Amino acid sequence: MPTEILMPALSPTMEEGTLAKWLVKEGDTVASGDLLAEIETDKATMEFEAVDEGVIGKILIPEGSEGVKVNSPIAVLLEDGESADDIGATPAAPAAAANKAAPAASEEAASAPAQATTAATPAPAAPQGADGNRIFASPLARRIAADKGLDLSQLNGSGPRGRIVKADVENAKPQAAAAPAAAAPATAAASAAAAAPTGPSADQVARMYEGRTYEEVKLDGMRKTIAARLTEAKQTVPHFYLRRDIQLDALLKFRGELNKQLEARGVKLSVNDFIIKACALALQAVPDANAVWAGDRVLKMEASDVAVAVAIEGGLFTPVLQNSDTKSLSTLSTEMKDLAKRARDRKLAPHEYQGGSFAISNLGMFGIDNFDAIVNPPHAGILAVGAGVKKPVVGADGELAVATVMSVTMSVDHRVIDGALGAELLNAIKDNLENPMMMLA
Repeated sequence: MPTEILMPALSPTMEEGTLAKWLVKEGDTVASGDLLAEIETDKATMEFEAVDEGVIGKILIPEGSEGVKVNSPIAVLLEDGESADDIGATPAAPAAAANKAAPAASEEAASAPAQATTAATPAPAAPQGADGNRIFASPLARRIAADKGLDLSQLNGSGPRGRIVKADVENAKPQAAAAPAAAAPATAAASAAAAAPTGPSADQVARMYEGRTYEEVKLDGMRKTIAARLTEAKQTVPHFYLRRDIQLDALLKFRGELNKQLEARGVKLSVNDFIIKACALALQAVPDANAVWAGDRVLKMEASDVAVAVAIEGGLFTPVLQNSDTKSLSTLSTEMKDLAKRARDRKLAPHEYQGGSFAISNLGMFGIDNFDAIVNPPHAGILAVGAGVKKPVVGADGELAVATVMSVTMSVDHRVIDGALGAELLNAIKDNLENPMMMLA
């Protein structure tokens, strides 16, 4: 019978997306693994793979369509011997089945091309589990299971929503059907309840400016996600702030010497590269601060995975430099440039901008002296970096001198890091930046 291809969840936070481009057309024959479409999420454009084989009978959502909800039908797949005439005769899915939300894709699954989420249109003969719930399996998987004498209720599906696909049945052993299956109820991804609006509604705001000329800018997926996540972070994360001035003269001199030596290799280190390395080594020196908040526990990380905010048109990304503590400055510089470029092109995979325990936001290049950044959960902290400016300073000998001083503010999640621990971490960052040769030791 005709099978609906559903809009997939390509990231843990995705609720809707844009069907940017179809890579197939009606009448095309596809096999498992073939690319069907390009889907734009709030963060990136990702390719979308078929799970089952068949013929594209009908495209339900035209390319370029925005706001396509996760799990809504976007196309219909036909089996051998079926035609487009069979699509109209296909009954609608019952509400109970339609309302079962697909769990959000894991970071590992989202880092690969997405698999097409398909759901066979229910029929009276659709297999049922022992608990009376319908078993989701592709038509081809059901046929193969019947030929091999397998009980679908005893199999675990690797497809979207735990759906059983061809590979699951082919790899199953016949005796698996007789083995008692442990109860494994599917756990739906918990969605955070939206906070009740406390400000004026959109209509109320519009009425305030009635008669004034303005342009209404529609919120895209990225801006909606940024608004939701940062509102949640500011409301739920108990922030506190630590500030230090850091003298950069030794670092700037050392950077100039290194860049002369690296010029032949085409490498040019930025001050931000040193800041990344300084934070990574500080997290190793103060390991209790290298942690993330996990709801009912704290996860202490082993490696220093440092996220760096990258501004793009309409929003920002925070790509993560994994194992920053063990990488050379030149490697960090090369990786950061690549991640920043692909972030601006919206070509990052989810695993490249998710994770990390600490973040850096640098607005110094825009002339900002200092600012306070918002912690990006589950990170325990974020370092807001201002511009390096010439200032009068009093030296250790009491003499007045001029130095290049950079102001930084570290925003900290008090659930993970207390004041003294946060101060120890920021002091370690300062020591690394003011003694840059120590970072190479």
